[in-house]
Amino acid sequence: MKNRVLILSACSLLPIAGCKVGPNYKTPPAILAPSFKETPPPNSADGWKIGQPTDAKLKGAWWTMFGDTQLNQLEPQVDTANQTLKAAEANFRAARAQIGYARSYEAPTIGTSPSTSAVRDSAHQPYLLSSMANNGTGSMLLPLDLNYEIDLWGRVRRGVTQARAQAQEADADLENARLSLHAELAVDYFGLRSMDAQEVLLDSTIKAYGEALQLTLDRHEGGAAPLSDVAQARTQLDQARVQRTDVEVQRAQYEHAIAVLIGSAPAALTIPPAPLNVQPSELPNIPGVLPATLLERRPDIASRERRMAAANEQIGIAQAAYYPTLSLSAASGFLGTSALNWFTWPSRFWAVGPMLSETIFDGGRRRATKEISTAQYDQAVADYRQTALTAFQQVEDNLAALRVLDTEAQQQRAATASAEQSLDLFQTRYAGGVDTYLQVVTWQTAALNNQRNEIDIMQRRLDASVLLIKAVGGGWDRANLPNL
Repeated sequence: MKNRVLILSACSLLPIAGCKVGPNYKTPPAILAPSFKETPPPNSADGWKIGQPTDAKLKGAWWTMFGDTQLNQLEPQVDTANQTLKAAEANFRAARAQIGYARSYEAPTIGTSPSTSAVRDSAHQPYLLSSMANNGTGSMLLPLDLNYEIDLWGRVRRGVTQARAQAQEADADLENARLSLHAELAVDYFGLRSMDAQEVLLDSTIKAYGEALQLTLDRHEGGAAPLSDVAQARTQLDQARVQRTDVEVQRAQYEHAIAVLIGSAPAALTIPPAPLNVQPSELPNIPGVLPATLLERRPDIASRERRMAAANEQIGIAQAAYYPTLSLSAASGFLGTSALNWFTWPSRFWAVGPMLSETIFDGGRRRATKEISTAQYDQAVADYRQTALTAFQQVEDNLAALRVLDTEAQQQRAATASAEQSLDLFQTRYAGGVDTYLQVVTWQTAALNNQRNEIDIMQRRLDASVLLIKAVGGGWDRANLPNL
């Protein structure tokens, strides 16, 4: 009867497990601006508008906006073969499994440890009459133990919530790694295509310089040009060949980087040359976002927000250590002296009862633990706000880049046309004996530099477009976080 009262008393304490100590989580506000300072991209047909989850152009395979078949074939391989992404995915699986580990503390622990033993006392023990020594005893034990901590102050529940937030953080980190790797591949790919365009330009330049060298040789042999013209023409040709060789090195490095991103050895990937040939009007039209919606579109911001939530739960766990712990223990089983009476009814035994424990003095350990948890939460808040500020900066930077590069591209086209016209003029004047070859060399250099700058500006515009897509989350939305 007494045991039943004890069990009922322990069970009556279970409803108390509904309370929790410590702060409830509420997302701290980030530092926001009403709008972005920079203007929308010049080619944006609809203007800079609020991004919505239904923005199809920025969902999933955003790289298809560039309309490049080779890029569309390479990008999906990142998801299936990139080793950095596989490591992030494994980290998410581990974090998700941690939820199950934390939830296991919500249930009692039941175990058993069967044993059998035989003991005979020595008749020659000190202070023991030899007539009292027995011939040995045996015992056979089959216990069943139960231990359950009643979650009075929410420590276990906060541990589960913390594990869930950490798993969501790992998932956001996975998506951020995916977005970064896809963007890196696109940037490297456009760099490679830019090198292809540079090679085509330099090949045609080398051919033109070779013809110019032949012209100076013919004029020198005819006595119409000094030997210095031949030397200048040969030097110009050799310099162009050096630049052509240097471009080969850069192209090879881009190709090797792409191979690693798609999980291949560099020797296993060969991308056929295809010069960069994108018209300004063909640059992608990227839907925009406002600063407030950017917080929901960036996986790195979501990751930092989930880290804050986990840090908040740790404060509650540290707070619960100030309060007593109530646990319920029970044991039952069979204890016999031989196999014959081991499982008989008289061999049964059981015991049950609650235990209350409280730390009276720990030298400030609990206070220090709580202060550490509070400081770590404050750090998580600062990291969250800094990540948001960095996101705003990245959007502003690439908006500014696209705006300025659009103007610079127009200026560069005019400069290139002017340099080519001047080169044609001085080549004609040199052929007519009006000017020296130094003028031709000067304008050959100017024309080549302007032509190469035009290719470089287009590459930078493509890079800025990719980075702007990355800066606005690449179509990702916080609603994509798993509900664990």
